[in-house]
Amino acid sequence: MGTGLARPGWQSVRVQRWNDLGDVPTDLTGTVVAIGNFDGVHRGHRAVLHRLAGIARERGSLSVAITFDPHPVLVLRPDEAPVPLTTLEHRLELMAATGLDAVLVLPFTHELATWSPERFVDDVLVRRLRVGAVVVGRDIRFGHRNSGDLGTMRRLGAQLGFEVLVIDDVGDTGQGEDDAAGSHATPRWSSTWLRRVIGEGDVEAAARVLGRPHRVTATVVHGDHRGRELGYPTANLGPDAVGAVPADGVYAGWLEVLLDPPAEAEDRRMPAAISVGTNPTFDGKERRVEAYVLDRDDLDLYGRQVAVEFVSRLRPTLRFDGIEPLLERMADDVRRCREILAATAG
Repeated sequence: MGTGLARPGWQSVRVQRWNDLGDVPTDLTGTVVAIGNFDGVHRGHRAVLHRLAGIARERGSLSVAITFDPHPVLVLRPDEAPVPLTTLEHRLELMAATGLDAVLVLPFTHELATWSPERFVDDVLVRRLRVGAVVVGRDIRFGHRNSGDLGTMRRLGAQLGFEVLVIDDVGDTGQGEDDAAGSHATPRWSSTWLRRVIGEGDVEAAARVLGRPHRVTATVVHGDHRGRELGYPTANLGPDAVGAVPADGVYAGWLEVLLDPPAEAEDRRMPAAISVGTNPTFDGKERRVEAYVLDRDDLDLYGRQVAVEFVSRLRPTLRFDGIEPLLERMADDVRRCREILAATAG
């Protein structure tokens, strides 16, 4: 059934969440719709969704975004499925913050994948959502084997009585300040590009396109407890982690405890030094993400859901010849984390 989804910072406004077609109210009189996976809800996605909400307001219509869960590739070609950038819940929170009236989460199944572009438009957009206009990018693909494109949508709009409004890609021009600084730039903001730079450890470039630090969400589990023995107790992320994990290394970032409702949170978002890797100094084999909350040894986070946000990469993973050089470097890492996070928090 449908639920309300609170927009962050908008205590009095709720966005309707429809979890399948059966949740869509039968008394809709007109909508403006956008369709996409919106994985990561990066700045390009948000520009489209803000525009969608604005067009709907101008027309006195309801703004609706359609997204899919799970990712279609995970259902059709699981071995090729991209690593998600966000959990579904975080994706919906970010989408809600753009001013939408409703989000339709379509469960993606093999049966839905067989629908022709014509059936998808007729069943979902026209019959269920009473669409008056569809907001699309020029590269839109939809329907069985992605056989529908912009031309298909325009043809169906003319036949079935809705407008097709095209929004051009949003992204860097390739001529801006980022290029001059020698960092990553891209002519088009995309989830694929984000996964690449995150995988390379360039979390700063990812944050510029996301408009926020990239995060990995997971349950905290027990590890080797070696960090506590060294004076740096860490929260180890479990195997249920969701979010692309950056390249091995040490990062400055934040650990956020995820609670529902958030008002119950104490120490909800805390500065952290984050390690990604196998811990080669101790001949580790398993790749892990673990976070040390700066200057805290009193936290009991086992079994809690947390999000680890990556702000800046300090260094690659190193192998140290003994405990003393490791402790010296860890102390320096913590000092640098404190400086970086103090600067970014301001």
